[in-house]
Amino acid sequence: MNIFRLTGDLSHLAAIIILLLKIWKTRSCAGISGKSQVLFALVFTTRYLDLLTSFISLYNTSMKIIYIGCAYATVYLIYMKFKATYDGNHDTFRVEFLVVPVGGLAFLVNHDFSPLEILWTFSIYLESVAILPQLFMISKTGEAETITTHYLFFLGLYRALYLINWIWRFYFEGFFDMIAIVAGVVQTILYCDFFYLYVTKVLKGKKLSLPA
Repeated sequence: MNIFRLTGDLSHLAAIIILLLKIWKTRSCAGISGKSQVLFALVFTTRYLDLLTSFISLYNTSMKIIYIGCAYATVYLIYMKFKATYDGNHDTFRVEFLVVPVGGLAFLVNHDFSPLEILWTFSIYLESVAILPQLFMISKTGEAETITTHYLFFLGLYRALYLINWIWRFYFEGFFDMIAIVAGVVQTILYCDFFYLYVTKVLKGKKLSLPA
């Protein structure tokens, strides 16, 4: 495992922990898109079904279990424990416009037409756009809490680092995965405007605001 994948994994884990701590400490999920979190739970569930069929390493298995567990814990906090604080009025992105096309694309463009491979491909495509409900929610409310922007920053950083990881693997291992790379590029592009605002505003102590 190279340093870019490791730091990417740690950035991903940091994003998840930041979000969970934010919800738990404030006893509120205000400003958090429950729809994005449901999509991420679906991403991890469909991607890590290989937990039932193969073992790669203790690190690999542990991270997969942590991601799945944290994803469903987040969904539980939003829709059950702190449901009264969930802002459903602004979390209105039509997720079927993401899930249905992504599902169709996974059937058409994949490495192998088998159930596990199609589901893995579906998860890769879906992850690239799963943050859209959250970004849409921020655009509707016009602003985001600082802790929420930290979560989004580390989530975007994770994907950017994974892109570098794919480049590293291509040059030093001869490994090339077009599906993962294209999806990673799409996901990173979605974060570009946010990265700019994060650096120019949040890191300077200002509140992140977007045009509604």
